Amino acid sequence: MNETRDRILDVALDVLGEDPDAGMGDIASAAGVVRRTVYGHFPSRLDLVRTLTQRAVSEMTAVLTQADTAGTEADAAWAGFVARLWPVAHRYRVLLALRRGEYGETIHGLLGPLDALLAGLVARGQDGEVFAGHLPASVLSQVAYGAVFAIADSDLSNGAEGARAAAITSLLMLGVPEARAVALAGGWP
Repeated sequence: MNETRDRILDVALDVLGEDPDAGMGDIASAAGVVRRTVYGHFPSRLDLVRTLTQRAVSEMTAVLTQADTAGTEADAAWAGFVARLWPVAHRYRVLLALRRGEYGETIHGLLGPLDALLAGLVARGQDGEVFAGHLPASVLSQVAYGAVFAIADSDLSNGAEGARAAAITSLLMLGVPEARAVALAGGWP
């Protein structure tokens, strides 16, 4: 039962990634199940989107926790976060489109704890003067984080070049000098 549910979620990410307006029938067809099976696991499209978002938040929080270890400079932690986040960001890029639609409030609410962690990392970087202080940490973190997902959405190959671009771009947006941003992403192709 969990295997079918997980397969539906994986397929839903692919289907919605291609067409954010795809319906439950499209997802069922792509998953090789009948609509009733999809609705048995997810009574509504909102339930499916909520579950996808919770899964994304869980994965991204784990990635951030791994990257932001004690003693790591905030800019290096951010770069490590983006490096580890890249496959996840690409997989969940559809949430950007869904976040702007009818499920926006739900998605924003579920992302709240992750947003708070990111703002905390940026605040630490601002306190250590490695990130700019021209915006509040909560705003600056969202701008930089949004850039990562915007690049993930445009880099459909999910390649290393996109990951490097996302790291450098987001670090520049955080106020990291260009040479340092490039150096932090230097080990990537």
